[in-house]
Amino acid sequence: MSNTTALDVAWAIDWLRRSAAVVAENRVLLSELDRAIGDGDHGENLDRGFSAVVEKLDAELPTTPGAAFKLAAMTLMSKVGGAAGPLYGTAYLRAATAVGDAPVLDSATLAAALAAARDGVAARGKAEVGDKTMIDTWTPAVDAAANAAADGAEPAAVLAAAASAAEAGAVSTDPLVAHKGRASYLGERAIGHRDPGAVSSAMILRAAALAAGGES
Repeated sequence: MSNTTALDVAWAIDWLRRSAAVVAENRVLLSELDRAIGDGDHGENLDRGFSAVVEKLDAELPTTPGAAFKLAAMTLMSKVGGAAGPLYGTAYLRAATAVGDAPVLDSATLAAALAAARDGVAARGKAEVGDKTMIDTWTPAVDAAANAAADGAEPAAVLAAAASAAEAGAVSTDPLVAHKGRASYLGERAIGHRDPGAVSSAMILRAAALAAGGES
């Protein structure tokens, strides 16, 4: 696509800034989703964390995508309470490790980074698909990214595929009984409620696609 951008540090920074913006815009929604099945603070916590990420970016610009991911990881882990900080922090940290010092991410590296992020979330939260968590968003996104990359798609198209699969994954949490976190205490009363972490994950993955210019 001629309107897409290289997945370099400028893209990574734009992704983080767009993530902060979409979280701020949906802060109330995310907390309302969390109020139904959790502590009710998911939106507030993530907004505080990503606002701090933006402040860090304003103070010191990273020079590679991996450095941007590591900055986000360290900031979210230190600023976000509850489960979201460690989970998202681990995701970005594993992604940073996967891409190393690469100045630009190709489709294969991008798919590997998303897989590493998902594996970090799964290891930290001890969750799997069907548990009504972020993993229900991340796993279909990772699978879609891997398939797109294997088919020779450009990085922006890989991200677009991942984001669409992530959004479908978030919707798929509606009928599930939760098996992890505070929502697990509700049993069948959690049915019909969308998992807030799955929703915020889908928003953040869509932000990555938008930053790449593969989506309008």
